[in-house]
Amino acid sequence: MSVKDEYEAAGQAHLFYHWESLSEHEREQLLSNLARTDPLKLKECYKEAVRLVEGNVLNMDEVQPLPKGSYESVIDNSKDLNSRYESLGMEALRNGEVAVVLMAGGQGTRLGSSLPKGCYDVGLPSKKSLFQIQAERLQKLQELAGCLKPIPWYIMTSKLTRSATEEFFKKNKYFGLSEKQVRFFNQGTVPALDSSGEHLMLESRTELVESPDGNGGLYRALKNNKILEELLLNGIKHIHMYCVDNVLVKLADPVFLGYAIHHGFDVATKVVRKRDAHESVGLIVSKKHKPSVIEYYEISKELAEAIDESCGLLKLRAANIVNHYYSVALLKEKLDLWCEHMPYHIAKKKINYYDAGTNKIMKPDKVNGTKLEQFIFDVFDTIPIDKFGCLEVERSEEFSPLKNGPGSVNDNPETARLAYLRLGTKWLRNVGAHVDEGVLVEVSSSLSYNGESLGSYKGKSFHKSGEYIA
Repeated sequence: MSVKDEYEAAGQAHLFYHWESLSEHEREQLLSNLARTDPLKLKECYKEAVRLVEGNVLNMDEVQPLPKGSYESVIDNSKDLNSRYESLGMEALRNGEVAVVLMAGGQGTRLGSSLPKGCYDVGLPSKKSLFQIQAERLQKLQELAGCLKPIPWYIMTSKLTRSATEEFFKKNKYFGLSEKQVRFFNQGTVPALDSSGEHLMLESRTELVESPDGNGGLYRALKNNKILEELLLNGIKHIHMYCVDNVLVKLADPVFLGYAIHHGFDVATKVVRKRDAHESVGLIVSKKHKPSVIEYYEISKELAEAIDESCGLLKLRAANIVNHYYSVALLKEKLDLWCEHMPYHIAKKKINYYDAGTNKIMKPDKVNGTKLEQFIFDVFDTIPIDKFGCLEVERSEEFSPLKNGPGSVNDNPETARLAYLRLGTKWLRNVGAHVDEGVLVEVSSSLSYNGESLGSYKGKSFHKSGEYIA
């Protein structure tokens, strides 16, 4: 059966509306693009995603906090224990056993920018982008750990952001990093369907509308781009993975690495304590005695507000920040399985599309289509709970995401900028600098990774905001 016959048999004859008027080259392009997708399998993925939603009735009795063996807090740990973890992590970094994976496929559309989100400037005195802050932090960590070779930084982009991201790094000379240690690779895409889930949509006369396959597409991207093979070849044992939009992220945090290494976890995740019982965040929990992520809207008011009597805190308080550790040995064992069996989830969206009848690109003013995406945490339940760790960290020191546009209620450029400046100012006060009340100072990410290397500012006074020290 030809590609055209296959699609027509699958109810997609509308894709060939202009077939007779297409040139031979355009016909080849259309067929080539269509050949990358099995239309029947795609529709089955949609139906399975619908069944997943319909069958996702959460039994509250099955949801519990992670057991003590899988949960720790750097806030409650002794300084000595955190230092031991840090030493283990530093040793792994120094020996070249750690790589960092950054998920940076998103655009800054909600921020009013057409550039990749990592290019965004939150308004710091230095005018640094998220990419620059993170690159400098990685370089500083290399110095602190005394790394024998540069820490590999794998940056997952998307079809929409790849070119602009690479150009941004080249223009800025990789922010002082070695060009060879930075490796760009694309996440996959999935064709979009109309709101009924029955029909594929065209972007042009010869191309389907496609969208990134979600953060869960990381696993297939690691496989298809042969990243896992590179990791194994280069002796990498540990992966730190995070999202680009967190201005406070600690790349390859040695405490987090050491925590996972010490306990022999295959997967570990960082969390922050929920602000309040009804904060709109996903939660890391034990579900049917397996590690899992549940959404805030899936649990009852009573469970959301339940108190852990042993500490007086919320019973379910581990807010997911998409900041994970993986052992490379586990990826070698599980990656193929994950790629084949991860479910898809439905996202209803407004999707621009090519209308064959009018020969125009249509820009709908209401939801008209369906995107299928995968979630990175859907593999957690394949990990034995004694091989899964969860480390709570201080929100004000490690998590301030950039998700919403200027002037929105939270998680915006203003809150990100404020969090970054407050942390640097805190570090200066901790070493004995005199910073006037209300004054905020930017400490360069190339100068300090976690408040160290600032002793020379002891006794120095800061009287006005907007200062930048590097």
